[in-house]
Amino acid sequence: MPAPAAQLFGPGAAAELAYGLLTVDVPADAWTAALTAARDDLGCTYFDWLSAVDEPGTGFRICAHLADVSRPGTVRRLVVRTTVPHDAPALPTAVGVFAGAGWHERETHEMFGVDFTGHPHLVPLLLPETFEGHPLRKDFVLAARVAKAWPGAKEPGESEHGGPKRRQMLPPGVPDPNEWGPLKGQLPPAPARPARGARAAGAAGAAAERPARRTRSVSAGSASQQAAATGDTAAPKAPTAPRSTDAPWHRPAPGTTPEREQDRTPEAPQAAPKPDPKPEPDHKPEPPQAPDPEGGDTP
Repeated sequence: MPAPAAQLFGPGAAAELAYGLLTVDVPADAWTAALTAARDDLGCTYFDWLSAVDEPGTGFRICAHLADVSRPGTVRRLVVRTTVPHDAPALPTAVGVFAGAGWHERETHEMFGVDFTGHPHLVPLLLPETFEGHPLRKDFVLAARVAKAWPGAKEPGESEHGGPKRRQMLPPGVPDPNEWGPLKGQLPPAPARPARGARAAGAAGAAAERPARRTRSVSAGSASQQAAATGDTAAPKAPTAPRSTDAPWHRPAPGTTPEREQDRTPEAPQAAPKPDPKPEPDHKPEPPQAPDPEGGDTP
């Protein structure tokens, strides 16, 4: 902005920039003056929309979204906002500043009940003339939620849900069926939460009934660990077989000798077999006799 918010929009104005959107809050009596300043001083000549938000405990926040489209390719946005109380929701009309605000004020009037004084034709726009109430208020009674079952997801504890019942939270506008509607006074009261003192007393009683917890040191271990150790002492376990692995690099490759066979000590070579003895002939030749020294034949 070229100047502070209080200087442009009057005393009591405050500006806030969030997510690239400038929002200016002004008092209700400076509503039309703030819209005029936004149009003439800031160049926000484009009127986009006007609506309201029901804030319980605060009032109705009336918002007008404006834009400056004078620069090609650039849009500067501005939200001018004010608040009116719930008991007297009235605001001067903005038709004299932006003619397009007439239809938006008619919709806001019938949905929230805000009265725009000075409006030329403040009649219902969307709802029939016989409709009673303002449906976008937080205190508007949603009679259909009480007269018939909700067609959506079931609450815990209801039929076809299967879960335990919990404390039911009613959204804004949905009254208690035991206080409003055809079942008024026919339903049992909702279960009340116990007082803090009662809960504390119940917790103390439960703690008194609970047995004292035994303390153990780290070296002693727990009771389950001691029981396991006693069982191991009484019955020793058999040695566990070595764990085998299915990893492919632990298997011998084809054509190679496993490591276990290579580590074995080679056995001593066996002695050569003895040859079989040759068979002896049946008739042995007689050796020649020596000649007689006397030279005669022996008779």
